Amino acid sequence: VLAIERAMLPADHLDIATSLSNLAELHESKGDHEQALPLYEEALAIERAALPADHPDIASSLKNLAGLRYSRGEFSLALPLLEGALAIM
Repeated sequence: VLAIERAMLPADHLDIATSLSNLAELHESKGDHEQALPLYEEALAIERAALPADHPDIASSLKNLAGLRYSRGEFSLALPLLEGALAIM
């Protein structure tokens, strides 16, 4: 799906961000944090470019990325992401 979306849609389309997040969640659930990290980061970048700064989807992406950072033991990187999500919520 992601390959088709990348071929058919503009690079900053929100459907691509959704597919990136879904794929990241799949990798994370398998314990493959190295594959998940850039996908979450790209999804967040697309959302930040396309949505208002206080949009709930951005909060969700911040929370997802924070959870991954936490799972990797990167607590100092997870905290500001969680704080950002909380500020939006």
